[in-house]
Amino acid sequence: MKTPVPDYLQHVLTVCHDNDQGALADYIPELAAVDPNKFALALTTVDGTIYSTGDDETEFTMQSMSKPFAYALALQHLGIPAVLEKVGVEPSGEAFNQISLDKETNLPKNPMINSGAITTHSLIPVQKGISRAECLRRFLSELAGRQLEFDKQVYKSEVKTAFRNLSIGYMLRTVGVLDSDPVEIVNGYIKQCAIKVTVKDLANICSVLANGGVQAKTGKQLLERDVVRQVLSVMMTCGMYDAAGDWLTTVGIPAKSGVSGGIIGVLPGQVGIVVFSPKIDEHGHSVRGVDIFERLSRDMGLHLMEGTPSAQTILQSRYTVGKNNDIVVYELRGVLQFTESEMLLRILQDEPDAQTRIVIDLTNLTLIHDVGARMLFEGVKRLQANGHKVVVIDSEGVLGEEQVKGNKRVVVTEELERYLEKFS
Repeated sequence: MKTPVPDYLQHVLTVCHDNDQGALADYIPELAAVDPNKFALALTTVDGTIYSTGDDETEFTMQSMSKPFAYALALQHLGIPAVLEKVGVEPSGEAFNQISLDKETNLPKNPMINSGAITTHSLIPVQKGISRAECLRRFLSELAGRQLEFDKQVYKSEVKTAFRNLSIGYMLRTVGVLDSDPVEIVNGYIKQCAIKVTVKDLANICSVLANGGVQAKTGKQLLERDVVRQVLSVMMTCGMYDAAGDWLTTVGIPAKSGVSGGIIGVLPGQVGIVVFSPKIDEHGHSVRGVDIFERLSRDMGLHLMEGTPSAQTILQSRYTVGKNNDIVVYELRGVLQFTESEMLLRILQDEPDAQTRIVIDLTNLTLIHDVGARMLFEGVKRLQANGHKVVVIDSEGVLGEEQVKGNKRVVVTEELERYLEKFS
C-alpha cells in the first residue's frame, strides 16, 4: 500500500495554486527578481519522515525564518534568564521592522521583530575566527542534515538597502542593549537571513523542534527541551508579527514567516510544516502559505487548542498473571505527564487493599515528563505503604537518571513473562 499523504499534499498545493494575490518583496532587489510562481510544500513527522511536493528542490533564503533558531542558539548557550535580560517575549502588535523599544524596559519587545532579532544575533556566542552568522549556519546545517550555504548575492543586495535595520542597530547601541559595533551586528544579522534552504531542509530543521529538540535520525539531543518550549512559545505569540492574533485563532500552530515567501510551522509532538511561495501580503507573510496553513489546520485538526484527551488512553491494559493470578500488570502507553499521571493514580487507588504484587510496565511509553515521574513514584510509595509489592519495569530506559533518583526501577533484559514468573 502507498500512503495517501503525498497525494493529499499535492491536492492542497493544486487547490491553492490559483491564489495569485500578494507581491514580491521588492524593497530587496534580489528578492524582487525571483520567480513568483514557485510553490512548494513539505511536512515532517517527529520520527524524521518527510513528505514534499511542488518545487521542493528550489533554494531560497531563510530571511526572518532564521530568527527562531538564532534565538534557540543564544538560549542554549547563555540560558533563558540571561537572554531575557536583553530581549523580551511580549507581542509587539507592530510591523516587523518598526523602530521601537518597550517603553518600560527599553528592550526589544520580542526576538521575532527586527530589533529583537538584531539583539539576539549579538548574543550568539562567538568562536575564535568564526562569525556569529557562520556559527548559526553550522548549527542550522546540523539540524538540516546537510551543509547549507549563504546566498552572497542576496546578502550584498540587502546590505546596500539596510538603512532601516542600521537605524535600529544604532538605537539599540544608544540605549545600551548592544555592546558592540552596530554595523557589524546588523551586517551579521543580514548574513544570517541569507542562509539558503529548500522546504525539505526546513522540514528537517522543524522536525527537531517537533521532537522536543531530538534529531530523530541520529538520536542526538540538539536542543534542550526547555529551549524548544521557549522558542515555540515565542513563535506562537510573536512569530507572525501584527497578524499573530488572527494566526492563533485561525491556524493555531507556532509559526514563523520570511519575506522570501517561506513559512515554517511546528506542532510539538506531531508535525512540522513548511510552505514556500514568494508573493507576500502586507504583514510580510506568503499569501499562498497562509492559505495552505489554514487548510491543513482545518482539514487535519492541527489547531493547538484542539488538544486530544490523551489521559484517557494512558492505560493500555490491566491483566493478572502468576500461579494464583496474584500479580497485577499495568501496561502504560503514550506520554506520561500531569493529566495522564492523575488518571493513572486514580486507577491505582482503586486497587484492593489486599497485599498483591503490582507491575507497572513502561515499555510502551514514549516520554515521561518530570511531573509524571514524580507522581508515578509517589503512587508507588503509597501502594507499598498499603502492603503491596510494586515493581516499575523500564525496559526501554524511558526514565531519565534524574527522574529515577532515589527510586527503584527494573530494566528487564529477558522476556517479561519469564521475569514475572520470578516475581511471583
